[in-house]
Amino acid sequence: MKFEIFIARRYLTKGRKNSFISIISLVSVIGIAIGVAALIIALSLINGFQNDIRAKILSSSAHLMVADSFGHGIGDYQRLAADIRRRFPETSRVTPVVFGTVLIKGNTREVAGAVFRGIDWRRGEGESWLEKLDLGRWPTAKNEILIGRELSLKLGLLPLDSCLVITPQPSLTPVGIMPRYRKFIVSGIFRSGLYEFDNGTLISNLSAAQALLGMDRRVHYLQINLHDLFAAADVARRLKATLPATVNVITWRELNASLYSALKLEKTVLFFTLTLIIVVASLNIVAGLILLVIQKIRDVGILLSCGATPQMIQKIFFIQGGIIGLVGTLFGVVIGLLFCWLANTFRLIRVPSEIYQVTYVPFLVRSFDVVAVVAVSLLISLVATLIPSRRAAAVQVVEAVKYE
Repeated sequence: MKFEIFIARRYLTKGRKNSFISIISLVSVIGIAIGVAALIIALSLINGFQNDIRAKILSSSAHLMVADSFGHGIGDYQRLAADIRRRFPETSRVTPVVFGTVLIKGNTREVAGAVFRGIDWRRGEGESWLEKLDLGRWPTAKNEILIGRELSLKLGLLPLDSCLVITPQPSLTPVGIMPRYRKFIVSGIFRSGLYEFDNGTLISNLSAAQALLGMDRRVHYLQINLHDLFAAADVARRLKATLPATVNVITWRELNASLYSALKLEKTVLFFTLTLIIVVASLNIVAGLILLVIQKIRDVGILLSCGATPQMIQKIFFIQGGIIGLVGTLFGVVIGLLFCWLANTFRLIRVPSEIYQVTYVPFLVRSFDVVAVVAVSLLISLVATLIPSRRAAAVQVVEAVKYE
């Protein structure tokens, strides 16, 4: 094998007659490096956005939801929550939640629809997006609520302002059946980073929501957070086996299945699309090696007449193409990783925080993606050398040296 490697290296680097071939080899290396770097950068960008979106979604929702299948609510929710904490050590927090669709009217004439959520925890412990409010403070009284930033701007509400919350659930009054309504004081304004959530969510304590939505001592669902969010599927399976058939368990993946499916499809399509750059670069390897075989046909004949076998000749050109692919891939990996590091360290790609809720584009490099890109690049490069190397091995000694 040392003989084949020695000849392959000389064909790549030595000789004035090889100058044009060397230029083609250099172009092939650059093309493969650009393709590999583009793949790593693009996949890291998608990973960063996926991670950011998932963090924001899970900050305002649960890893698991345990709800009544018929929509009547869970009655003995305190005992059920304690039982879940005891049986499943993977659980970090179990929070009862009451929610319903309401109308809210603020200081302007405009009336907006929103989701009213009643949550039973103190200062939203474990919820990073509620620990630091944009304005105001956490509700302490039953008639106080938190309101999303976008919704507060729409309705012109600030902390200490009063608003009217109307629910479609009817109540019997001396003048007939009327919708329930109640005045609340805005104690604070939160910002989760998700526009739809910030534009249509009200948060209050559990008892106030139960009274407003007619859920007397019942809750709509239990919100379960785990130490490891990726264990949600396994915990959900075990939960279903222990809970009554009337109780349904939903994981965070099932709750946002369409969004994660779209993100996964986008990443897959992008991977195969950018792989075409490497395929195009590999065509330069084919062209360069074929030209080299034509140029070196007399050398091949001499090597064959000196005892070299066709397999050895094939290995020479196969190794030469492999070196081009390996060098291009390594340069591409270095360029891609360096760009991602620089972009994250110096926050090179900045975006308006008012629109995207982040100040810069995050890049998240995953080892599996890098290994997949390297494997695909090397595979394409090696496949591209098969035709030229076989052609070199098929050269006949008599035809190669008959004019010498």
